[in-house]
Amino acid sequence: MRRLLTAAALAVTLTAPAFAAPIDAPSGRYEADPSHTSVTWRVKHLGLSNYTARFAKIASTVQLDAANPANSKLSVTIDANSVRTDFPFTDKVDFDKELGGGDKWMNGAKFPQITFVSTGIAVTGPKTAKITGDLTLRGVTKPVVLDAVFNGTTKPNPLMGAERIGVSAHTSIKRSAWGMDYGVQFVGDDVDIAIEAEYKLVK
Repeated sequence: MRRLLTAAALAVTLTAPAFAAPIDAPSGRYEADPSHTSVTWRVKHLGLSNYTARFAKIASTVQLDAANPANSKLSVTIDANSVRTDFPFTDKVDFDKELGGGDKWMNGAKFPQITFVSTGIAVTGPKTAKITGDLTLRGVTKPVVLDAVFNGTTKPNPLMGAERIGVSAHTSIKRSAWGMDYGVQFVGDDVDIAIEAEYKLVK
């Protein structure tokens, strides 16, 4: 029994995904699967709750260097007007459009795209990394660091198609740094952002 347990533990160690070691997936261009990709954010409201919303339209690519993941590149484009809050009082105001397109908030009417382009990847552990990049929001570009976790890979199969990789990431920004300072006495300045993404090999 001890030998079986030791063998099982060794198998898990050998097959565990890793940022630092070569990734068991082909190098190349990967595109996010929109059905399994999300960007959600939350912000304090009156100090009482974490108001949570998401973006419905996201496009992202990874140029993966499987042999040296630190050389990989990440690009994300979000439709600023695709905010979804499920705010209940739509008879009073279309809050999704107000947050996405209004000049007090995302200002998607003038700046329809939110983008993130990586500038560097620092490996921090067997499955973790810090991805530094430029976040452009409301026409303002500032550096942001994503705390990323590599969740693993899949081989080609009839259900999911080509190879896939999965990544989770988190960051926090101050919205006022991007000129979104309206109502900070009521709605928090700190915005927590959570990203879940599956990428499919395209070439």
